[in-house]
Amino acid sequence: MKKKNQKKQGVEQPQPFTPGLTIAMVRQHAFELFRDKLPQHPLTLDDWVMAEKDLVTSMETDEVQT
Repeated sequence: MKKKNQKKQGVEQPQPFTPGLTIAMVRQHAFELFRDKLPQHPLTLDDWVMAEKDLVTSMETDEVQT
């Protein structure tokens, strides 16, 4: 069982799951999303996944609007 006060540790950026996205694209988007969190707290795996999903959503939205 996990302790509630246990801190999440940062992880290295994983490879993107979405075809056509590069590590650099996801990294840039993550840094824009979490600029208030960085550099004091490293990004967790959940943060990286959320950044990739948000990037895909914003790219799809931009594509639909054009």
